[in-house]
Amino acid sequence: MGENPCTLLVHFDKGSPDVVEKFMVDLQGSDVAAKIAAMKLVIMLLLNGNKLPPLLRTLTLYVLPRKEPTFEKLFFLYLEIIDKRDAASGEVCPDIILFVKYFRYNLEKRNEYVRAITLRLLCRFREPELLHPLLPCIIANLEHEQDFVRRHALSAILAIYHLPRGHMPIPYADMCKLVLRAVAFDQDADVRRTAFILLCDCAQDLAVKYLLDNAPYVAKWPDLLQMAALDLICKVCRSLDHSDEGGYMKIIFSILSNCKTAAVQYKCAGTFLSLSSRPISVQVAAKTYCKLLTSQSDNNVNLIILDRLHELCTSHRYVMANFVMALLHSLAIPNVNIRRKVLDLVLGLLTARNVQEVVLYLKKEVVKMQGIELEKAGEYHQMLVQAIHACAVEHPEVAGSVVYLLVDFLGESNSAIAYDVVLSVREIMETNPMLRESMIQRLFSAFGQIQESFVCSRALWMLAEYSFSAYEVESAISTIKQSIGNLSFYTVSEERESTDTSKPAHPMMNSCTACSKRSTVLADDACATHNFATNAAISAPVAHGLLASKQYLRSLVVSGDFHLAAVVACTLTKLVLRLEEVQPSKVEVWLLSFRQSFAKMLAEKMKIKAPISIAQPDDLIDFYHLKRRALNQRELDDDYRDYLKAATVDVTKGADGANRLNRLVQLTGFSDPAYAEAYVMVNQYYNAVVDVTVINRTNEALQNLCLEFVTEGKNVIITDRSENYTLAPQESKQIQVNIEITRANSAVILGHIVYETSDGKEHSEVLNVILINILDYMSPATCTDIAFRNMWTESLFQYKLKVNTVLQDERKFLNHIIKSTNMTCLTPPWALDGDCGFIAANLYAKSVFGEDVLMNICVEKQADGKLNGCISIKGNVEGMVLSLGGTLSQVIRSLI
Repeated sequence: MGENPCTLLVHFDKGSPDVVEKFMVDLQGSDVAAKIAAMKLVIMLLLNGNKLPPLLRTLTLYVLPRKEPTFEKLFFLYLEIIDKRDAASGEVCPDIILFVKYFRYNLEKRNEYVRAITLRLLCRFREPELLHPLLPCIIANLEHEQDFVRRHALSAILAIYHLPRGHMPIPYADMCKLVLRAVAFDQDADVRRTAFILLCDCAQDLAVKYLLDNAPYVAKWPDLLQMAALDLICKVCRSLDHSDEGGYMKIIFSILSNCKTAAVQYKCAGTFLSLSSRPISVQVAAKTYCKLLTSQSDNNVNLIILDRLHELCTSHRYVMANFVMALLHSLAIPNVNIRRKVLDLVLGLLTARNVQEVVLYLKKEVVKMQGIELEKAGEYHQMLVQAIHACAVEHPEVAGSVVYLLVDFLGESNSAIAYDVVLSVREIMETNPMLRESMIQRLFSAFGQIQESFVCSRALWMLAEYSFSAYEVESAISTIKQSIGNLSFYTVSEERESTDTSKPAHPMMNSCTACSKRSTVLADDACATHNFATNAAISAPVAHGLLASKQYLRSLVVSGDFHLAAVVACTLTKLVLRLEEVQPSKVEVWLLSFRQSFAKMLAEKMKIKAPISIAQPDDLIDFYHLKRRALNQRELDDDYRDYLKAATVDVTKGADGANRLNRLVQLTGFSDPAYAEAYVMVNQYYNAVVDVTVINRTNEALQNLCLEFVTEGKNVIITDRSENYTLAPQESKQIQVNIEITRANSAVILGHIVYETSDGKEHSEVLNVILINILDYMSPATCTDIAFRNMWTESLFQYKLKVNTVLQDERKFLNHIIKSTNMTCLTPPWALDGDCGFIAANLYAKSVFGEDVLMNICVEKQADGKLNGCISIKGNVEGMVLSLGGTLSQVIRSLI
């Protein structure tokens, strides 16, 4: 098919054999089923670029005389896809011109189906020599009684109008009268819409006049015709000579007020924004989008509407701040992605005027979610807590109204929610000194409900750091003692007093020490067993009742959580030192160092958070009214801002020229007649582009030069074929081949170059192998420790690699691995400081397809100075894990 436009797509198995002799016999035979199968095979072969002998006369003699509609339909498809011009002269083939009479006969037939499919075929023709004799018949079909015939006739006239000017004279006067009559009086909505579009293209002034004359009745038009009218308004108002903007605004507002179709309402909102950027237009558009957001049940539609609202928030933030509550109502949609986008929009529109209402609504949502066990309910609950925390951080004046609610959620059974809550409470307590006294009292009452170890350890830290008065310190010690229970950690059953004097009295049961084991999974996915001693009574323990259900801290310590036990001991020590203040020097070290380090961490965190600027000083300003008047249709329809953004992205991506040169693959030798080199680009749209540069190194032209590629691997597919090119002597050509990638796996691409020289001989050059590396798909990413642990647990595939290298600096080894694998180190720098001879770090990256890859590095310096340890790679895609493991093996092998 070459560079010709394609108007037809048919599925075709490329593995089918090209049997020309077989379908020629079937076409000339009498078997109807074989004829139909042969016709379909011919069409599919032509669509896939196969060269076939001319079949027009064969089809005319053996297929067209058949009266079955299937043969006529397949014959029309064949006429649609073949090249109707002679390659040598450029004129229309005489055999095709002979069919003009046949088309005219079909256009005058009484069978409306034949007329409709003939008009549809003429819409695909681009040859004025074929369409000019048929123009009167096409115009005559505008008055046919069947609506689909009239619709196809209008489409044919519209296609004729779009042909190059000067080739096709059209009787505008008669045609415009018929088109206007169809717009005004036709009963079919599709016909009226097609006629109006034709009138907008052929005679825009008449279309505008008709629209303004019928402005009071536009609200009663069919939905399809209203959409066409809105397109006309956008087209007219983008030009520089429109003067009736107020009239157009009234038309749009009347359509929006009376229309009940969501598509038309969405179109009206977009037309308002393209017509004017005044605040009133933005308010009407935002109100319409918010109404559609709460009324539509399709989640994909709601995501598109949220994207439009995000654009409005970016460019008109102060106007959109009035619609915060309308956006919050859409949280009722039970979809996590929609709720996340809505909360992001609301947090970006927070002001001092609406923050109180937002916080009140979020608090109601949090209370409503308590006790609800639905799918993804915990994730939504966590998002609400994070949103409340963001409101309190950005506007400290509302922290007092939300902090008590947050403290009550410290005992949440969902570990992720409890973790976010305790971090939020700790940060608010540090940044709001006025709330510390009331918050610490609230923490005393909520401490007994905490069920998670890491939440309990941070709550203990807050009790130790923010209890200043003697009453607070005593209350904190009493709270911890009540939660930890009586020592030691065993139970003794109370003997009931026996009234039987014949039985001897039982003494108190003594306790014995028993060894208990607990298995744990370490950070490097290794299994370890902890042995610890517990005191157990000889008699069977009795239930504690209500007290046992409240002592979560005691249960955690008894179960073997020694880190929490150490935190309890440290907290009690700090509280006693604060209360007694026996040694002031040590008291100062214990009591001040911890909170100072936390304040320093918060300060560094605030430095990292840079405000997102809406506009930069060097951004270009688009003065729309100063543009030149000679604007073509393409320039009117294109968005200037999108072009600027695309250009900026390209410049940014192209800045790393050295990286591009390093990734060039030489495909042929320098002495070969056709020298070729390639560069593979992978993007986030599940495909890759092989950019091949071919240079003719000879002094003669290379004809019919073509690139043929094949891939090894089930997840990589060549989606298109290279065209044939002719290269002049010493000429170069850039050829791009698209490759579809379904999984982030390494792939191998093989191929060869085929060309013909001036003597007519065909030559072939085998290309070097192109390897798509797994690192091309990966980009550094970040996540929280909780998310990393959850992904590590849920990952399906694992690859372990032993480390034995001559390097003696474990920090340099870690930096080398990070640089070689293009991953992000999640372990904070302060945790890697020091010279202990051991290092453990978590690395994380994300592929362009959204797939996660996790890595854990544990290395230790041996007595001889060498590093020894283990690297574990985990992910849900086996090919990605294995490919990254192979790449990492080569990196480590180079260090030996």
